This record gives sequence, structure tokens and C-alpha cells, in this order.
Amino acid sequence: MESKFSGQVTLFIPCLMDMFFPQAARDLVFLLKRLDFRINYPLEQTCCGQPAFNQGFIREAKTLAKRFLTIFESADLILCPSGSCTAMVRRHYPDLFSQEPEWQSKAEAMADKIFEASEFLVRFVPPESIQANFPHTVTYHDSCHSNRGLGIFQQPRQLLAQVKGLSLIEMENSMACCGFGGFFSQKFPALSQAIADEKLKAVLNTGARYVVSNDPGCLMHLQNRLRAENSAVEVKHLVEILALQDENRNGKI
Repeated sequence: MESKFSGQVTLFIPCLMDMFFPQAARDLVFLLKRLDFRINYPLEQTCCGQPAFNQGFIREAKTLAKRFLTIFESADLILCPSGSCTAMVRRHYPDLFSQEPEWQSKAEAMADKIFEASEFLVRFVPPESIQANFPHTVTYHDSCHSNRGLGIFQQPRQLLAQVKGLSLIEMENSMACCGFGGFFSQKFPALSQAIADEKLKAVLNTGARYVVSNDPGCLMHLQNRLRAENSAVEVKHLVEILALQDENRNGKI
């Protein structure tokens, strides 16, 4: 762990979290405030451009990327609770502007100061500071972008290990894809569902009450399949658990 970050933390909240998991975004703010971080949230922020980029709409992706770079250029550090969006900015923005030196320079500078949430918390927060309480069994799904794109594996587990009462039960092949893949799940629904069902088998075989991840897209996809199977297993974003000191907390910040 490095010394605690003393600047202002600027939040980038991904589209899927904003639309489908707003409680996780609120919990992230709650957690950061509890840890005494100064927070900035640019209201003009929009999509990072990943959906357009993944579909090959490079012009549109560049437009959104330039908007992102302009909005967040002055930030000391950017915190994003999504491995896929963090990977988009860190890994793909510099390549996206390979023929535009000025924008590529901005993209490279941005890549050095954007962190996925578990990366940030492990790097800058003392382990004893989390003080979360979640007395349940959970299993953890490693999203493709987080694990393969950013090399994140131990960080979420280190954080979950600090949560009072929590029991982590590892699923078989936790790094296997859940089948979401953004528009992949829309273009190839049968294949996407088959991949998701294999993941669900691994989840259910653990007997865990919750499946946890750090990517809203994966959580949305797994949640839909769990509901379709009438499963009692629920999904949770990692930051929802880390923010929870009292299960009866009403979510107010």
C-alpha cells in the first residue's frame, strides 16, 4: 500500500451503473467519504465511448473519448467502479489516437491517473480502514476486462478478506467469461446465454448467497440469468459490500 492519496478523487460513473446499479454508485461515494477522501463528480460526464469502439464505430468513439479527456483533464486522479471502462481509457485511448499526437499525449497522461475501484482502495487505503460488515457467503466473478485487461485478481479478494463476517467461496474457473461482452449478448443471444449458464453452474455449485464482481455489465447479465432461473442468489457490486457497516443502512450519504 502506498501512502494515502491526498488530492481530490474525481469519480467517473459508467453508464450501466448509472442506469441499473445507482445504489452501488451511492455506496462508493459513501465509502470514500467515510475514508475522508475529497470527491469531485463532473456533472457533464457521459459515456467513455466503449460501446461504439467495440462495434467498430471509431469516429463516434473518438468523439466521446475527446469529450472524456477534456472533462477529466484537470483531475488529480480518476476513480471508476468498472474494470471495462477503466480498461477502455487506460489501454485503448492511446491506440485510438495513434495518428493524432496531441490527443494521444492527453490519452497517455489520462491512462496514468485512472484507477478501477479495487486498485485504488488496495493501493491507497490502509487495510484496517475499510471496516465493513457483511455476514454472508459470497463468490467472486473476475470480469474479462478487469482480469485480462488490467491484471486485477488479488485486489478484490484482499478487500473482501477485510469484511467482517464475510466468507468467500471461490467458484471453479472464476476467470471464465460470463457471456455479456456488451453488444455480444445482443448479437449472439443464444451463445451469450450458453456461456452465462456455464458461469451460473459454477456460481451455484459454491452454495454462496451472493455473487460479487466489479463490472456492472457482468452483474446485469448474471442477474438476468439468475432471475430467469428463479435463483435466490443475488448479485452485488464490490463497493456495495465494502460500504456496508450496517445491513439496515438506508443508503443516505
